[in-house]
Amino acid sequence: MSRTKVLLVGASGETGGSIVNGLLESGNFDVAALVRPLSARKPAVARLEERGVEIRKCDLKAPEEQLLEALSGIDVVVSCVGPSEQQDQMPFAKAAKLAGVKRFVPCGFITIAPPGGIMWLRDEKEVVYNHLKQLGIPYTIIDVGWWYQFSFPRLESGKVDYAMTSANNEIVGDGNKITALTDLRDIGRYVALIIADDRTLNKMVFAYNTTMTQNQIYDLMEEISGETVIRNDVSEEMVYNRVISARQSSETYPFDPVKMIPRYLAESQLSCCIRGDNNPDYAKYLGYITSKELYPDFQPVDFREYLTTVVEGTAKGIYTDRIISRAHQRMFIRSDSSDSLYTRFFPRTTSSESLMSR
Repeated sequence: MSRTKVLLVGASGETGGSIVNGLLESGNFDVAALVRPLSARKPAVARLEERGVEIRKCDLKAPEEQLLEALSGIDVVVSCVGPSEQQDQMPFAKAAKLAGVKRFVPCGFITIAPPGGIMWLRDEKEVVYNHLKQLGIPYTIIDVGWWYQFSFPRLESGKVDYAMTSANNEIVGDGNKITALTDLRDIGRYVALIIADDRTLNKMVFAYNTTMTQNQIYDLMEEISGETVIRNDVSEEMVYNRVISARQSSETYPFDPVKMIPRYLAESQLSCCIRGDNNPDYAKYLGYITSKELYPDFQPVDFREYLTTVVEGTAKGIYTDRIISRAHQRMFIRSDSSDSLYTRFFPRTTSSESLMSR
């Protein structure tokens, strides 16, 4: 029986790296990675090659004939491009259709949210999804909820700073909205199952490990660590103010990371913590099949066990070039409500009535 040939776009990123691991560990796939010619000599690419990943050099913006060459012999494309590159997938998808690719997995891999004005990043992805449907190429959309690695609060002792990307200690709204969580390491394991499953063809799949509220996460962190977690309450009105401010700031240059990241964070708080979108029931309402339905025997990383490794100092940090420790926080002016990453980006607005009334 021939093995499935998968071409991964964005293999050196955090999500892409998890998918490489999942595909290789499954033993059912031949894996290739699409890399820009200028990136081919990077150490991350060399490490992929050492693991048996075939390297194909091509830019997503290359002429169609070059894209077709890069897609030669490929059965499945899985894309993990960055936020500003979402629509770069569209000509690649067209070439994939011409090349006879059997399944195109666009860059989803975020929290559940409805299209149409709640999250800018979601709407950018929806443009690509609609393009795939217009092309008529077989597709699967995969979303994964909020990562374990982003979900836990900071401890005053500083012992978990090494594993943190941001020093967030906010309780948004009442802190009781259920949100779906997934360990980054499990994403690749889910992908390996999903892309080999005929039931997921032309479907949206919500792959997640567990559900918890912010208050439950913070309570668990206190139980495991023996420390009291400082909780900074953020009102619904403040979240709407942040969204308005971030949208206004990013209107002219939406792909500028300095403007894009604050907008993503603010809109994520609105979607996940105020609206409560990121939960399995709402995912089903939107038309998703869940991983719990598809793979009831899947054994994910346990959230308590993960937090225990964080407290013990043995967890692996992510985006380690962007860790914000207590020392780094001293460079930023603190707000009167919190000492988090979010409040560094969002100036107060005088009113949030216009957004709240929508």
